[in-house]
Parts: sequence; C-alpha cells; structure tokens
Amino acid sequence: MSTKHPIVAVTGSSGAGTTTVMQSFQHIFRREGLRAQVVEGDSFHRYDRAGMRQVMQEAERAGNRHFSHFGPEANLFDELEALFRSYGESGGGKVRRYLHDAGEAAPFGQKPGTFTPWAEVSVDSDLLFYEGLHGGVKLDGVNIAGHADLLIGVVPILNLEWIQKIKRDQTHRGYTQEAVVDTILRRMPDYVRYICPQFSNTHVNFQRVPTVDTSNPFIAREIPTSDESLVVIRFARPRGIDFPYLLNMLHDSFMSRPNSIVVPGGKMGLAMEMIFTPMILQLMDRKKRAG
Repeated sequence: MSTKHPIVAVTGSSGAGTTTVMQSFQHIFRREGLRAQVVEGDSFHRYDRAGMRQVMQEAERAGNRHFSHFGPEANLFDELEALFRSYGESGGGKVRRYLHDAGEAAPFGQKPGTFTPWAEVSVDSDLLFYEGLHGGVKLDGVNIAGHADLLIGVVPILNLEWIQKIKRDQTHRGYTQEAVVDTILRRMPDYVRYICPQFSNTHVNFQRVPTVDTSNPFIAREIPTSDESLVVIRFARPRGIDFPYLLNMLHDSFMSRPNSIVVPGGKMGLAMEMIFTPMILQLMDRKKRAG
C-alpha cells in the first residue's frame, strides 16, 4: 500500500464483468481529472496465444488436463507483484500490453495474441488501476493483494458467470459451446484454488444475482439483464460507509447484513460511482498531503 502512489485493483474471473467496473472507474477518473496508469491482467500471462496453446497441449499429453490461465504456472505473479511494489514505492515499474485482436495489434505491427515489449509506466500518472484475474492473489511467497490500496472483487454467482462466458465466447470469439464448456471444466481446479480465495482479500465485493431461472446455464438463450438481477455489495470494513445515504439515493435497495447492501442490478454503475468516488478522492487527498 502506498500514500504517494495509490493502487486500485479490480479482480474477477473471465466473464465475470470486470470490464463494466473498469468503465465506471473511467467515468470517475475523467470527471475528477485523474490520470490513471491502466494495467490489464492479460498482459501478465506467461505465454502469448500460440505459446499457451502449445503448453496446454504438452500438459495434456503429460496427463495434466487442468492447465489454465487461472493458475500460477501460466502467469507472471512475481512480475505483477514487482510492478505493484515498484509503483507504490516510486510511481514506476514495467508494463506491457496483450494485443487481443487485429484492431489492437495493427498499430504495433504485431499479430493478435502477442505482447508488446516491456516499457516504463507513465511518469505523470496519479494512480495505478489494475483489472484482471489476479489482483487479489495471496500465496506463499507472493502477496499481490497486500500492495493494493483499494481492492475490488467482481463475482457473479457461478451459473450466471458461466452464462456470460458461454455467450461472450460464442458471439465474439466464435467458439462452440462444447469448446467453452471444456474450458470451464479445465479451469475449475484453478478457479477453486486461486480465484475464489481472492474474494476474501478484497475491500469491496460486487456479486450479481439473477432473479430469473439460471439453473441450467448450458441451455440459457439469453444473459439475464440488469433489470433481472440484484447486486449484493459487501464491505470488508463497513465503518465509515454511509449506508443511510446509499439507501436513500439507491431506491429499492436494502441491507441484508450489517456490512452488505443489496441494490437493483440496473443501479450497479450508479452504486459504484457513489461508493468509489469518495474513496478515490480520499486516496488523492492522502497523496496530496504526503507531498
């Protein structure tokens, strides 16, 4: 954690909706005139797309059918922690980008599924913003979570997460349902070991819960809409959270526990901006006071 160089991290598994949270923070940064050094978790994968495919095939031939991007073997945990540590200490560190598609790759003259060279972070950033799979990792010898000043988990209930992933991968990536289901099954051991534990390290969790039947996610034709969902927001440290104000502003919300508020799914973005704007401004005030 750092006073002069704060770090905000959003963690959640593939298909969980962390991108939506990122958009809410972009609104906050733009409105408050803050310069954020954005870091995508994909850029700290160990292998590019072709390399990952090859390593997965080798692992399967060796009897390991569960090698996945969720586990430490496929990621650069040490390098990610080094970035968080370096940024917190000096505002510096090494970053790169993972180029997902042809549109992202074209300006760099590279192929999709590859990484840009490592480069120094922006020298004039106000904070670092991470969005990806592993912002809350805490293992023997690695404590990425310990460097985050604000750590947020995005955790739809599992069936909803699967529906979102299936629809996204089929629609935008051209995968068959069988291929997506195979990926889900392959990742499950690492999901249990390395993704779920992160949500005990977070400061705030957002869990979207559908109000329609998602009992069999593999036959769902549509992703439940925001209006067909509730969002459970859990605070690890509820002291200082103005729950009466939130309940007054977020109509149809209610407290489910002393540290949890439930809001309509359509108000998730508004809730995020109301909750995180004062938290970000508090981090910026501490930064200013520290000189």
